[in-house]
Amino acid sequence: MREISSDTIQEAVYRAITKISYHCDPCVTSALEVALKKESSELAKDALNSILLNHRVSPESNIPLCQDTGSTVVFAEIGTDMHVVGQTLPELINEAVRRAQKDCPLRASTVAEPLFERNNMNDNTPAIIHIEFVEGDKIKLLLAQKGGGAENMSFMKMLSPAAGTQGIIDFVCENVLAAGSRPCPPLILGIGIGSNFEGAPLLAKKALFEPLGRPHPDTRYREMECEITQRINSLGCGVQGFGGGCTVLATHILYAPCHIASLPVAVNIECHAHRHIEVII
Repeated sequence: MREISSDTIQEAVYRAITKISYHCDPCVTSALEVALKKESSELAKDALNSILLNHRVSPESNIPLCQDTGSTVVFAEIGTDMHVVGQTLPELINEAVRRAQKDCPLRASTVAEPLFERNNMNDNTPAIIHIEFVEGDKIKLLLAQKGGGAENMSFMKMLSPAAGTQGIIDFVCENVLAAGSRPCPPLILGIGIGSNFEGAPLLAKKALFEPLGRPHPDTRYREMECEITQRINSLGCGVQGFGGGCTVLATHILYAPCHIASLPVAVNIECHAHRHIEVII
């Protein structure tokens, strides 16, 4: 049984949050540069240049990529042949979140109660943590700093199985376009198909951790991803809603088994800041 100190994990989470708050995923930067070369709208080009400038200035000036520094989301895969010594995993992750919020500093964006008092926690805790046990002696953490603007425009629906491929594509495209500029395009779309009412949104969230623009291993889902991206981009919302051909940078689908009477579909929208990282200890 391998033992890992909670201090080791806490420090890794702290460093990960700090890194993604200032350094954009290089794959996103590359995708934006490609979009800039293809773009014909001068207004959209100006917006893309501003985003790319922000990617350069943020780490140089120690200013977060976006004023909405996000909520911390963690998918943890814990090997059954390892043991965390010291704090529990939620305790040490939340301590890392507190440290990062204070030291970076990051905007305090979490309220303790969602409807009435809405008092700010002032430290961005608690993180949203999903734990899964797997074989092995390592711990794998997928971390995101998820902003509220794109999250607010996310959506799901329990479709009829009769909706089929075209029904899903229509549902996704119509709702992404209806969101307009509010989720701060260009976007990454995480789509979860299958599971059940609570499972589809988790699939959608986890789909955002897929390598940007990777081809889906199943040709049928790959074609759906391409059609969704191309259709949305052809309809002119564009960068920050200024028009042009770059509303979506990539679409990623994950799926799971589901009930014979159901076809759950969830879409988790991510803005171009795309603050995601993988840590293996």
